[in-house]
Amino acid sequence: MVDVTNKMGDSAHSDVNGDVEPGVAGGAERGGVNPDVAPGVNPAVAGGAERGGVNPAVAGGANPDPGAVLDVHLRGALEAVLMVVDEPVAPADLAVAIGSPEPQVLIALHALRDEYADPAAPRGFELRDVDGRWRVYSSRLYADVVGAFVVDGQSARLSQAALETLAVVAYRQPVTRGQVSQIRGVNVDSVMKTLSARGLITEVGEVSGAVQYGTSTEFLERMGVASLDDLPPLAPYLPELADVDGEAR
Repeated sequence: MVDVTNKMGDSAHSDVNGDVEPGVAGGAERGGVNPDVAPGVNPAVAGGAERGGVNPAVAGGANPDPGAVLDVHLRGALEAVLMVVDEPVAPADLAVAIGSPEPQVLIALHALRDEYADPAAPRGFELRDVDGRWRVYSSRLYADVVGAFVVDGQSARLSQAALETLAVVAYRQPVTRGQVSQIRGVNVDSVMKTLSARGLITEVGEVSGAVQYGTSTEFLERMGVASLDDLPPLAPYLPELADVDGEAR
């Protein structure tokens, strides 16, 4: 009887072990159930976030981690706003509109810029930082295509006189019309009005009753630079304002 009982016990033990998957029965250190987890709990859930399970902070009925939801919302909200603005927007303004802290907005903006610029998956648009403000633009890779579509055979180029005047303003700003006229040696009133009408220059101050002009954000956008510091070194070829009579208006 003793032998039979022992054999039956051995058989039962063997049958139970045979039904259990070795990896599960082996414990958490071998991919099995964590011995601290109550029976019936899903191992993947009980395993914690570090093993692909639920965040322990979420377990027990707590709300989901708001960070993950915020990232998705922030990304979509930024893209939606940037798609409709007609001029670059400051991160602070985006933060107010979206309702997120400005540091998070800046991180998201840089992440989107890098994503759009991924050479492995070229996009038809890009996100640029223009003098600390952000906007979505058509990609430089397809500038010729966009130019052909927008211009459609019509010339939208500035005249040589306008380009020279714009260069003087860009490299010697803030500058008055009188100073620009003296540097160029011709009257620039009409050209300055044209540049102002196109939004390339703007009034930035006043000195001795004369209006001072500087380049606008539109100018930076058209030049494809983030700030005036990115302009090529042309200034040494222009006279200094100290050498120009500033009395002319």
